[in-house]
Amino acid sequence: MSSAVKAALERALRRYVENCQRTTGALPVEEHDPAWPSECQIGGPDADGTIHWRPRERHTAADFSGLENALDVEIHPDIKSFYGSYWGGPIELEADEGGVTLIQVWNDDDFDRLVENLLGHAMAKQRIKAPLTIFIALTDEEEYVLSVDNETGCVVLEEPGSIPTREVSPSLAEFLDRLRPVNNPGDDHVRGR
Repeated sequence: MSSAVKAALERALRRYVENCQRTTGALPVEEHDPAWPSECQIGGPDADGTIHWRPRERHTAADFSGLENALDVEIHPDIKSFYGSYWGGPIELEADEGGVTLIQVWNDDDFDRLVENLLGHAMAKQRIKAPLTIFIALTDEEEYVLSVDNETGCVVLEEPGSIPTREVSPSLAEFLDRLRPVNNPGDDHVRGR
């Protein structure tokens, strides 16, 4: 795992949580689903059906061996650190280029679903003979995602299943460190699963 990415992710998560507390007076919230528990949940659901949460460090790192075996490739250590270090909900932040929602893993079932989606993304890349990328974030422009190039570790902007449009950052750690909190997080940032 990449300690630089884990440290940069921790800083981004801290900025996000502190901004939520400063602007809303509370921790981030997620739509509550009793069949979809997470170690990052704090307390029980509110009257409006939401639950507060805080990013929580995983006791054991996520296992990417199934994805690596299916693709016959080693997954970049930055990606393993990004997805394998914390439990959490989606993180809404701002980059110079616009708003991004960092994808995080809520629980083990969510990780399994993520791996299935990453496998589908990788297979689409193979069909067009494009380099393997692993998506990490959604953008304000719905048709684009931010991904990490599995070979170089740089962050790229791309349409799923297409060749990357452009490089956004030479490294995931650098990209995470330049993300800023959204000005007014609130109920519009509550996401259902």
